[in-house]
Amino acid sequence: MILTALAIGMAAQGRCTALDTRLPRPLAGWTRDGRGLDTGHAVTLPARGGTVETRVTIRKPGRVGIAIDQDGWIDAFAGSGKRALRMASESRGPRCSTIRKILYYRMRPGTYRVTVNRLKGGRAKLMLTHD
Repeated sequence: MILTALAIGMAAQGRCTALDTRLPRPLAGWTRDGRGLDTGHAVTLPARGGTVETRVTIRKPGRVGIAIDQDGWIDAFAGSGKRALRMASESRGPRCSTIRKILYYRMRPGTYRVTVNRLKGGRAKLMLTHD
């Protein structure tokens, strides 16, 4: 019984009292709604058949992250290419945030098509980060 009370107390200390209030600087725009997938703001896109598709223009080369608020399969394609880019890395969203995960790709300047598949809801919230 004492161990149970101790475990409950420890769990309570780990709970979040507010979400999205202490995001790291590259994700600070997550709480702002904007148009189009970009840095500085998030965008909520409607899903059709469990899929979202959008385009993004990359202006600077580097490691680009695509944050999402739910589980989904994110792919990025250069231009009108048919082969998805290879993912550089993946991470979970920050603690006490509504960001589920972030997938990172190495991108050069240009236009990319981003698809998100296997969505359970009718929409998905996305944001771009750039290192």
